[in-house]
Amino acid sequence: MAKVEARPSRPLSPHLTIFRPYINMVMSILHRITGSINYFGSAILAGWLAAAASGPEALATANALLGSPIGLLALFGYSWSLIHHALGGVRHLIWDFGVGLTKPAFRFMSWATIVGSIVITALIWIVGLIKWGAL
Repeated sequence: MAKVEARPSRPLSPHLTIFRPYINMVMSILHRITGSINYFGSAILAGWLAAAASGPEALATANALLGSPIGLLALFGYSWSLIHHALGGVRHLIWDFGVGLTKPAFRFMSWATIVGSIVITALIWIVGLIKWGAL
């Protein structure tokens, strides 16, 4: 019978529990998550458009669903996801031109994307709620 030799002791691959999450790592993960959210949010938008094309009863039902607290939360999350993903795309476009490739620029642009997406989403919803008459 063949003799089985013990494997040499090698270090394990690094894992998320070892690394401290850096902002550019978090932004990479968020960009992928928001891309997925945009996929499902676009399906909701397509459903609303189909309801609008189907007639007033279907549109009223869709508006009631999307106007509920859970529906509004989903729409708020979808709008933030769209804006965050778009700003992340602009950040990547800037990098494609070779600008902002230093660590301080990475950090600044990452934080600007997060803060910008929150501020822009809040402004859009505030203006929308004012126009809607809810504020």
